[in-house]
Amino acid sequence: MNGHGNWVAFKTIVGREVRRILRIWGQTLVPPTITMTLYFVIFGKMIGGRIGTMDGLPYIDFIVPGLIMMSVIQNSYGNIVSSFFGAKFQRFIEEMLVTPTPNWVILSGYVIGALLRGLMVGGMVLLVAMCFTEIRVAHPLITLVTLLLTALVFAFAGFINAMFAKKFDDIAIIPTFVLTPLTYLGGVFYSVSLLPPVWKTISHFNPILYMVNAFRYGLLGISDVGIGTALTLMTGFAVLLGGGSLLLLQRGTGLRQ
Repeated sequence: MNGHGNWVAFKTIVGREVRRILRIWGQTLVPPTITMTLYFVIFGKMIGGRIGTMDGLPYIDFIVPGLIMMSVIQNSYGNIVSSFFGAKFQRFIEEMLVTPTPNWVILSGYVIGALLRGLMVGGMVLLVAMCFTEIRVAHPLITLVTLLLTALVFAFAGFINAMFAKKFDDIAIIPTFVLTPLTYLGGVFYSVSLLPPVWKTISHFNPILYMVNAFRYGLLGISDVGIGTALTLMTGFAVLLGGGSLLLLQRGTGLRQ
């Protein structure tokens, strides 16, 4: 397939993903926004008022970056794992695989769709946060790069989950038993500097800690980890998971049975 054909295929997949997100907006955009609003009300205002400050900042300001990242992570992952597994379940993914469309175009289309949903929800959560506190962007470039890399990492991770999933229950296992605990233990609601030495060391093996802190540095200018280390890890995960996703798609893992 030539370049024009690849572009048409890519636009078609992305367009379908975007229409899917917007068509069922009551499931894809509204619930995560309401959930994060409740976090701001309960943790930011009610409990945050008693906590006072965290790392020298009002507690509600401190949790804003973490809540935005939580929404981006969950929705980037959730969009692609449900969409691609749905394509497997309905067996129309096979129609794409028998066309001359390169595998990287198919993968890119689904990943961009997931990235867009993550950024849409992240943007909506940012607007909600602006109703509770003043948003400052200390380092705009780092903020944007961190958002994109995080959404990309979890879009690829969701794609891999969808490739191996054999039933609908399989697409809920990783988000429930892996993603959610890692997110809550990733410094969203607290600074790892407050933890005992053992738990502080364990926390540094959590990749989400680096994503949350890199984004917090971008917005607020503070971080518990080195920004260079965080960006390097995110880039490495994106390359590794992206390569793994493409390899699985080329092999037809979970598709040609």
